[in-house]
Amino acid sequence: MTPKNTVLIVDDQEAMRDVLKGILSNQNYKLAFASSGQEALDMATQLLPDIILLDVMMPGMDGFETCQRLRADSLLAKVPIIMVTALNDQESRLRGIEVGADDFISKPYSKLELRARVRTITNLNRYQHLLNEQIKFKWIFENTDEAYLVLNNDNQIIFSNAKARLFLNLPTDSQSNENFMELVAKHYHQVLEPSKNPVQIDAKLIQLPRYIVRSDTETALPFWLRIDLMETSGESEEKYIVHLCNVTDTILANRQKWTFGGQINHKFRTPFIPILSGSEFILKSDSDMTRDELKKFLKMIHAGAVRLYAQIEKVLDYTELSNKGKATQEPCTVTNLLSTITTVKEMLCIQSLLMFQPDKIENPDNFFIPISCAGIEIILTELFSNSKKFHPTGTPTIEVDIEIKPDNLCLQIRDDGIQLSPEQLVNIWTSYYQGEKYFTGEVKGMGLGLSMVGTLIWEVGGTCQAYNRIDAKGIVIKLTLPLEKHFSKDKHAGLSYVT
Repeated sequence: MTPKNTVLIVDDQEAMRDVLKGILSNQNYKLAFASSGQEALDMATQLLPDIILLDVMMPGMDGFETCQRLRADSLLAKVPIIMVTALNDQESRLRGIEVGADDFISKPYSKLELRARVRTITNLNRYQHLLNEQIKFKWIFENTDEAYLVLNNDNQIIFSNAKARLFLNLPTDSQSNENFMELVAKHYHQVLEPSKNPVQIDAKLIQLPRYIVRSDTETALPFWLRIDLMETSGESEEKYIVHLCNVTDTILANRQKWTFGGQINHKFRTPFIPILSGSEFILKSDSDMTRDELKKFLKMIHAGAVRLYAQIEKVLDYTELSNKGKATQEPCTVTNLLSTITTVKEMLCIQSLLMFQPDKIENPDNFFIPISCAGIEIILTELFSNSKKFHPTGTPTIEVDIEIKPDNLCLQIRDDGIQLSPEQLVNIWTSYYQGEKYFTGEVKGMGLGLSMVGTLIWEVGGTCQAYNRIDAKGIVIKLTLPLEKHFSKDKHAGLSYVT
């Protein structure tokens, strides 16, 4: 319901205040009354009226002085003032204009004319107020560091600010009526499986934040955006308001902490075992240990120290690359993938691992995916660790199935551990869909690691799926990764790959 306009009536005669009250009382106004100039100033400051009907001839502070003082007040300077006067001479009107009156009406006045004057001025004042607010809002909207768009019912962009146009690769100095979802599909990878109708905004997009990502390039890191969307009410052309929030720094920083922690946890623990056990045995042994026995344990300790040093070097190399903001490692070939599976199996002491692959892969070194070997190792370490962690006895049998298609590689990892609830399967890759829980860790026991695996896969245009096995207990993780052929160092010199 439209709020009522407030009309302040100022007249020293009660009879005249009653007359004006009778004329305006049924016109959907909120009426207020003052009997002197000073009282008018006090009430105007308190009420901030939409219009003031001000009598000229009043004792003490007359209407001209009251009007002048109203105009001198920064809060009241723009309030429309109609001066009500019995004076009809030009000099009085000129004086009223000089002190800031907007209109005049002479006594005796017509009831219809007075109503028409008040209605016209309040409407113009409301319109001017809305116009000023729109101008201020548009300036803020255009100059904010956040990205906003307004869409119509066909998902066409009917308004966008400079930041949104930058994110969507639109001309920065003009508006565009292009389809928002088509632009997203053109420039970004959509997180999770694309909807059946990718150019339509579905209920899920309205209810939950959706994430999109642009892959890294020769000169830029991966770029992540969260889409927040609000559906407007009413039947106006503006159907949706879209907020594009840059969450790149948060996602990459959390992934860096997660991967660094994984490097420390898995790479340092194994080399420490021979160092600790060998030195402990020497300390507890009798003094009559032979030279050959002592040498044997020292060799074991030395081998562990060498391996530990090598792992520390790898971690430091990873840290150095992360600090530079880009990785310059070569992508992982199919040959690298097969050897990395074996490496991770040994590192995690997985006792049973079965690998299924095509009978013949011609020139496996010429097939590569846009993820570095280090990145593949991180992904496999997380997946194998989960299979071990959630297995009832900690001794899973893991099956790895590799299928090469014309333009992608499908990697399926099956275990024989626990099965997951439908809710866990839905949220397994997307703990950050649960608001701030993404930034702090666990979601229903699934942890942060799989969502980080998801970011690595999505950034290169791949997909992630998880479902319970039908033939046995356990789950299946299915990763689909882009596959290219004939990698050339010269051709790809300078390009970076997800680590």
